[in-house]
Amino acid sequence: MCELLKTRRSVRKYRPEQVPDKLLDAVLEAGLYAPSAMNNQQGAFYIVVQEPEARKKIAEMNAAVMGTDRDPFYGAPCVIVVLADPGYPTWVEDGALVLGNLLNAAHAEHLGSCWINRAREMFDTQEGKALLGKWGVPEHYRGIGCCILGYADEAPAPKERAANRIWKI
Repeated sequence: MCELLKTRRSVRKYRPEQVPDKLLDAVLEAGLYAPSAMNNQQGAFYIVVQEPEARKKIAEMNAAVMGTDRDPFYGAPCVIVVLADPGYPTWVEDGALVLGNLLNAAHAEHLGSCWINRAREMFDTQEGKALLGKWGVPEHYRGIGCCILGYADEAPAPKERAANRIWKI
């Protein structure tokens, strides 16, 4: 099995420096190659949030959904918000595959990453829809998740894989 898949971990502590464009572009390109139902390549897309005020805003929105005031993005300087058009029957699945590719590509580029939930709840609010409008995104799009990205300031240890997860019939 590919060592890349065996060694990727979710990072929850980041250094403050921003991801260079060359590495960010490689990660973003990988998302474009995620599988999609019938190869339609239409249901999911993403917005890269690096500007500090915009990042702070979406962090506050995500934290509010969670009921806390801590940073749900763990200090990562870059947040990739994956959105999808619910008019496609496989919008959730296609968006999840994009997120998976982003996470694996980040690891391949020696960056830390983590999937952060609550994007749907964030962008289903009036505040979230207004932000989508500001960004030029049709308000019917819905959040799938966020991929936080940056340089890891920790080295998460692997856990043993849970037993009895494969059944052969």
